[in-house]
Amino acid sequence: MLLHQCRRDSGGTDYAFKESVMEKISFPKKFKVYLPLLALFLGLIFMMPRSPKLNYDYRKGSPWLNETLVAQFDFPVLKTEAQLMEEREKAGSLVIPYYRLDPKVSAKSMTAVSSLDLGSHPEVRVHLSDALAFLYSKGILSPSAGRDVDELHSDPDALIYVQKDRRAVKVPVSEVFTIEDATDYIRESLTETCPWCNVDSLFSAASLSSLIVPDLVYDPQTTDLVHEESINYISPTQGVIRAGQVIVSEGEIVTAEIEQLLDSYKAEYDMSVGYGASPAYMWIGNVLISFFIVLVLFLAICYCNSSIFDEFNKYLYLLLIFTLAALGSSIVAKIDASLFYLIPFTLISLYLLAFFTKRIVFSVYFISLLPMMIFAPNGVELFVMYLVAGSVAMLVFGYFNRGWLQFVTALIVFGVMIVVWGAFRLIDGIDGLKEYHTVFDMALGALLSVAGYPLIYLFEKIFKLVSNSKLAELSDTNNKLLRLLADKAPGTFQHSLQVMNLADAAARSIDANVLLVRAGALYHDIGKINNPQCFTENETSGVKYHAGLSPKESSQEIIRHVSDGLALADKYGLPEEIKAFISSHHGTSCTAYFLTQYLNAGGDPEDVAEFCYDGIRPVSKEHVVLMICDSVEAASRSLKNYSPESISALVDNIVDGKAKENQFSESDISLRELSILRAEIKAYLQQMYHSRVSYPKRQQKTEK
Repeated sequence: MLLHQCRRDSGGTDYAFKESVMEKISFPKKFKVYLPLLALFLGLIFMMPRSPKLNYDYRKGSPWLNETLVAQFDFPVLKTEAQLMEEREKAGSLVIPYYRLDPKVSAKSMTAVSSLDLGSHPEVRVHLSDALAFLYSKGILSPSAGRDVDELHSDPDALIYVQKDRRAVKVPVSEVFTIEDATDYIRESLTETCPWCNVDSLFSAASLSSLIVPDLVYDPQTTDLVHEESINYISPTQGVIRAGQVIVSEGEIVTAEIEQLLDSYKAEYDMSVGYGASPAYMWIGNVLISFFIVLVLFLAICYCNSSIFDEFNKYLYLLLIFTLAALGSSIVAKIDASLFYLIPFTLISLYLLAFFTKRIVFSVYFISLLPMMIFAPNGVELFVMYLVAGSVAMLVFGYFNRGWLQFVTALIVFGVMIVVWGAFRLIDGIDGLKEYHTVFDMALGALLSVAGYPLIYLFEKIFKLVSNSKLAELSDTNNKLLRLLADKAPGTFQHSLQVMNLADAAARSIDANVLLVRAGALYHDIGKINNPQCFTENETSGVKYHAGLSPKESSQEIIRHVSDGLALADKYGLPEEIKAFISSHHGTSCTAYFLTQYLNAGGDPEDVAEFCYDGIRPVSKEHVVLMICDSVEAASRSLKNYSPESISALVDNIVDGKAKENQFSESDISLRELSILRAEIKAYLQQMYHSRVSYPKRQQKTEK
């Protein structure tokens, strides 16, 4: 926290600020701040990979910049996604029919031969039996195949499955017979072995064609099942590289084939190779990496907004979101690395954005993605993709964060992810753009970023935080408490609206939490509901509330609106962040008007405690913004001349007066930010009170 102190120079009324320089960071002194960091550090150590990684950086089309790589072990060559897809398409178009062998058919035919009436040529029976035995040893196809049997048989490369004795084997279709082929075979065999017979007459007289019955019966259900399995169970490998074989030489261009070998070698190395060195080295490495990640996170909080350490619930929430991001990366890397495209890591930025400013959100989000770079196989690509997508989500969510418009945010995030992913695919080769399942995963992940956002309300309850959505809801002037303020104290309500608009502009100029300042401005004076006539802005004509009251009594009536406001805040369930604005918008300052009356009337300067507010001094820049804007807006109503000089003098007097009273001594606002606030408030008031055109009076003779 940057502490600012004021001192009065001996010869005048100027006040100088003494602030710690940017290079000197104020580290938290409370021990409890470091306990969650220690727990996070230990958790990261156990999340770290326990197996070595092949740390070579290579890309297709670029030279191999490392030493010649020789395989240390045998490993299978993994097929590329394009090769697998081609094989699936080929398997899908190739249907291999499945047949079951029916042994009863051959037995029945052979029995029929023995009782066949062959007339004057009984010697043919032996030759006929031999021919049938040969046919059935090969098999005769049933005509009820999935495709025409003659067409199947005419394809020399066609295969069929034949199940025999509970075993199915692939058989070339050229080795089995159709009914026509079997008939021709018997004719030729008998003609050759029994030349003295008239084979055609014998076929007709003895009905030899009836002996040829198919014993290979087509099974359509099993054919479909086997076809489906052949598509689903494509072998992921092709060939083996033996130990000692050169994979790539130093300086050699990495072609598609070499890249495939390197990917296969890396996959086998990461999966199977044990840690060769002492395990102690691995643990030391993991400890150091975990320590540096936690250190960077800690320093990022110190640099961006060290006041987070003072709000322990917000601090714990920030560490929880970081832990969830790291744990998610670790689990996904161990289960299936392809799921990195499906998990909505952009939600990390939105979960942080709900309670913190963009500056701290971007820094913590950036660091939260570092474990992904370590755990994921393609960590650099994923890191860049989610860094860009999360940054864009932070930007567009401010415009599309309600109702169905959240799906617009999801669509934009998906588009950004596609562009970044496509850029990396173009580097690797345009064929990578055909990985449609990855595109589907990214689309689903972007949609999950919308579906998962409502969990923010659960975090809000658990950690007792106030989200930006809650602040926007509180800023709705139609809610019950603000409507009560508008009805009972309309002047105060209008004053609050003016303060809100002025504070909005001022907060934006120094990157403060605008939604928090707006909500605080609307509720800071709600205590005036209990006694509206006590305050000038609500007085009705002819009624003077303070007439007849002493300065002390009037001062106490004015001061009471702070305690009344806190009581109303408790009654209507306002969060602590809003109650802090009620307590701090006057700080510990005094009611100057009545104090001056008291002193001018001869009051004791030592007895002024009853003229001072019993509030708290501002502790955040948002509190400072409201304190200044509240005082400036009220004082600006009494100006008789709204020239740039008078407005500038008014703002400077109020800011210097608050500084003189040490109202900023406990806040984290810097001198530079105070200077920016002065300039922004002056510019806003000059625009609000700019001079109007003076219309000339119309002469009477020009009127009809």
